[in-house]
Amino acid sequence: MKESKGNIIIQVAEIDNVGVVANSSGLQEGSIIRNNFRVLQRIPMGHKIALQNIGVGEKIIRYGQTIGYAKGTIPVGGWVNETNIILPDPPDLESIPFPESDKPETMPLEGYTFWGYRNKDGSVGTKNMLGIVTSVQCVAGFTQFIVNRIKKDLLPKFPNVDDVVALNHTYGCGVAINAPAAIIPIKTIQNLATNPNFGDEILVVGLGCEKLRPESLLLQKEGDSEITNIMYMQDESLSGFESLVGQVMKMAETRLEKLNLRKREECPASELVVGMQCGGSDAFSGITANPVVGFATDLIVRAGGSVLFSEVTEVRDAVHLLVPRTINPEVGKALIAEMKWYDDYLARGDADRSANPTPGNKRGGLSNIVEKALGSIVKSGTSPIVDVLKPGEKIRTKGLTFAATPASDFVCGTLQLASGMNMHVFTTGRGTPYGLSMVPVIKVGSNSTLSKRWFDLIDLDAGQIASGEKTIEEMGWELFHLILEVASGTKKVACDKLGLHNDLVLFNPGPVT
Repeated sequence: MKESKGNIIIQVAEIDNVGVVANSSGLQEGSIIRNNFRVLQRIPMGHKIALQNIGVGEKIIRYGQTIGYAKGTIPVGGWVNETNIILPDPPDLESIPFPESDKPETMPLEGYTFWGYRNKDGSVGTKNMLGIVTSVQCVAGFTQFIVNRIKKDLLPKFPNVDDVVALNHTYGCGVAINAPAAIIPIKTIQNLATNPNFGDEILVVGLGCEKLRPESLLLQKEGDSEITNIMYMQDESLSGFESLVGQVMKMAETRLEKLNLRKREECPASELVVGMQCGGSDAFSGITANPVVGFATDLIVRAGGSVLFSEVTEVRDAVHLLVPRTINPEVGKALIAEMKWYDDYLARGDADRSANPTPGNKRGGLSNIVEKALGSIVKSGTSPIVDVLKPGEKIRTKGLTFAATPASDFVCGTLQLASGMNMHVFTTGRGTPYGLSMVPVIKVGSNSTLSKRWFDLIDLDAGQIASGEKTIEEMGWELFHLILEVASGTKKVACDKLGLHNDLVLFNPGPVT
């Protein structure tokens, strides 16, 4: 028997007993595959095929790791999916060994630069924007009105300012503001205001009666004697809607004048703070797009820059592979602590890890959270993990940092923004219009079928790896150079060209009153 032409099966590790179907039409029943075995039923693109007979209760292995156990006998050539896999137990957090010594330093990568906006605090922006922070959801309609008015009447006068954006959210009142968990949304809003793309010229709009006081959102600097960038809608000296609008417009114009003076200057790649994230993932994400991101992550770290990777629920089942990469036991313990915190958080809501992956992930070939996590952590590359951030905390050191966030796309993106990212890379296999106005978002497609269909929504097609056209290394360098170009403002990402920007979503594990 001869193997049917055009049938491509990707086996990541030699010990894997399943492979991923790579050809766009899937595998047809009766097709003959490697070692002269027959495909027993039609298997869609991205789904798994058994490469050997797998008995009841035997391990199903992908990425060289156990992703589950067979519910029943799965014959060679059979379709392996969520219906015939038993979810294994998660790694025991108490038994994961901590690193015994500091990790060796990575080989430096020198000479790479981008053109960014330097700030007084030493951070560097990749955009030059006026940010309007809100202290309570009640004013969101007003701030959006203001943003539209500024764009129409003021922004044309200041050509060096890229945009104006309202950092609207659903927090601020009707919540237990003093609950222990309230520190997460409050710290997030505070740190969002300090994102390097806002150039330290933030404007705050509050209502006046909210629990979350507008003045508490500004991290006052030493020597500041007066707060001049807060507008309260309930200010009794203002009469009528146009009076309210006029007050904010005057405050905005003062800040736009200062922002307009900012100029791009050449900065070393060490000033990059890149958030790595995935959403709408498929089985190719861990084979193509995420390894490309991981390669670029290592390049950024070698260049002295900073990378954030996140998504606790998509790390939890692979955390045993990450703890040994932490630079010392203290960082390893901090990583374990974030896993424990989230385990308890899910338990309080009677939820468990089986709620992830999504129906779309499963249609893309991801059978369970273990398989998804093993593909997700590849975004972190191979660099040592130097720090762990709690949700909403600001980045503290250069290198690879785990910033604890939920896996929800916009909650994760919002928290990475608060941590100080100035560039964002987002991988997808199923497709999503995800975009943030505050930072450029580079979208990487995991398969060429999606990338070609969404030719004007995807910035980089990593599916070329699955077809053998390019290597992970080639595409990793391509992504690295693209990051530098986008950070410099010489190339626009698809979501910025199209104006596809979603709202921020705060993570609020505290009670609503």
